[in-house]
Amino acid sequence: MSELSGYTIRTMTRPELDTVVEWAAKEGWNPGTGDAGCFYRTDPEGFLVGLLGNEPVAAISVVRYGSSSGFLGFYLVRPEYRGMGLGLRIWHAGLARLEGRTAGLDGVVAQQENYRKSGFTPAWRNIRYEGTGGNEGKKQGIKGGSIVPISELPFEKLLEYDRHCFPEERRTFLECWVNRQGSRALGIVENTRIAGYGVIRPCRNGFRIGPLFADRADLGEALFSALKAPLPAGTPFFLDIPEPNSSALEMAGQHRMRPVFETSRMYRGEPPELPLRKTFGITTFELG
Repeated sequence: MSELSGYTIRTMTRPELDTVVEWAAKEGWNPGTGDAGCFYRTDPEGFLVGLLGNEPVAAISVVRYGSSSGFLGFYLVRPEYRGMGLGLRIWHAGLARLEGRTAGLDGVVAQQENYRKSGFTPAWRNIRYEGTGGNEGKKQGIKGGSIVPISELPFEKLLEYDRHCFPEERRTFLECWVNRQGSRALGIVENTRIAGYGVIRPCRNGFRIGPLFADRADLGEALFSALKAPLPAGTPFFLDIPEPNSSALEMAGQHRMRPVFETSRMYRGEPPELPLRKTFGITTFELG
């Protein structure tokens, strides 16, 4: 893609994404143990690596969804190569791949001003909450609904539900995400229709829930409780909540979770209109 003073940028190979996930783990991002496989399948051309000679030193993901959206993540430079302008070059290469699309990202507080300079505007805050297994908190019941394994639901109906909560259809991603080894994926059915679903997956440290979508607060609470119920006492788990969903924040408080990290969801281009009242937990900071 580009070459300057021995620095080249190209599309990552699948093994190189595993390397970048290790970088992310060292930065404390706590990636899921099977994230890389689902991420790469979503858009194999959407992961860029910067190399000095043959050595990977920088990375960025710029995954395309549908015809008009994209999401930016995995923006990393190895610590010993920072301050050399390598990150900025791969940043511009990534933005070029999303040209003409609405591009989203989850920006940490320290980088938000830099993202503004590239045309990104804050839309809302996402707050990561940490809880522990065995800490049940207050439960709410559901009337007339049932929680079932995702495998019992028609995939096309699940895909249709997900599309109402995400800017574009993400068939390839979802096929992998809800069927990944070691994860637990549940749906909630009310009056014969899907009214929510969620996934909990193992990570380097504990588990992460995401996405967690539901039509109402009582359904979100029921799914949340069912997803984390098998966790042994004391096992950490995490949920990334969009701040505008006050019901989700209340739920986190009832289950004695604590905020540990935050990002700003930012967009370059027209922000999508998303039903954040139904989003009790976003899918990932890396792919949206």
